Amino acid sequence: MRYYILSGLLFFAATAFAQKQILPDFEADPSARVFGKTMWIYPSHDIAGSTGWDMVDWHAFSSKDLVHWTDHGVIFGLKDLTWAKKYAWAPDCAHRNGKYYFYYPADDQIGVAVSSKPYGPFKDPLGNPLIARGEAGTREIDPCIFLDDDGQAYLYFGQNALRVVKLNKDMISRDGAIDTIHAEKFHEGVWVHKYNGNYYLSYPIFENGRANQLAYCIGKTPYGPFEYKGVILDNNSRNVHHSIVEFKGKWYIFYHIQGPSPYERRVCMARLEYNADGAIKPVNMNAPL
Repeated sequence: MRYYILSGLLFFAATAFAQKQILPDFEADPSARVFGKTMWIYPSHDIAGSTGWDMVDWHAFSSKDLVHWTDHGVIFGLKDLTWAKKYAWAPDCAHRNGKYYFYYPADDQIGVAVSSKPYGPFKDPLGNPLIARGEAGTREIDPCIFLDDDGQAYLYFGQNALRVVKLNKDMISRDGAIDTIHAEKFHEGVWVHKYNGNYYLSYPIFENGRANQLAYCIGKTPYGPFEYKGVILDNNSRNVHHSIVEFKGKWYIFYHIQGPSPYERRVCMARLEYNADGAIKPVNMNAPL
């Protein structure tokens, strides 16, 4: 394990914002989850010097104070699979039944791995994808797992067309058909959270050849209908992926920016705040944490 303190200001060329990097270089697509009193981040893992999205494994990072971060090393990778050999992209993780369930895309399919610990090692219990390539009428990438207050688990995923499927209590099998969610301007990288009884979908939108703007919409059920509310963050990079989570009474957004190249990214963090009517305030990436 390695320990990091990444504080102060990270200046990124072509933007006026001073962004707060929290993980070492070449981590991206941060999926943040609170397990107990600890914040965990499950990112994708870029390759230094890469000229494409050719990632091969995933790390996990943890912190109890959002300042000191521990890198637990590789927790799972393409080498652990028999059914995929490329595209180890944006993952997510959930805790249930005393186990940890790691959802990940690989070769345009979505798999699930299981461990008794949040840092693995994770194992593939199925030997095949949970959602196979082409079966959902969208690109099977960017899984987001959402556990509702009643215990029902939902798996959201897709690119340019958003899909959702219920999971059984075992968290490794599907309950019913894959459904379509309408989310205006949806591109990819969906994140789902709940605030004051409402369901929030947040995701990058694709405009002018880039997916650097993060937008959101609000609904009354996990299936919507969802009302589009607008853009809350622009990382001024080629793309943005993110997660939103509450920790010790405050809300935070975790997101990435590009580093030396669009394929060598860095994870940053900012405070997230709501207006009285539940609308998300535009994210101030300069603000104190």
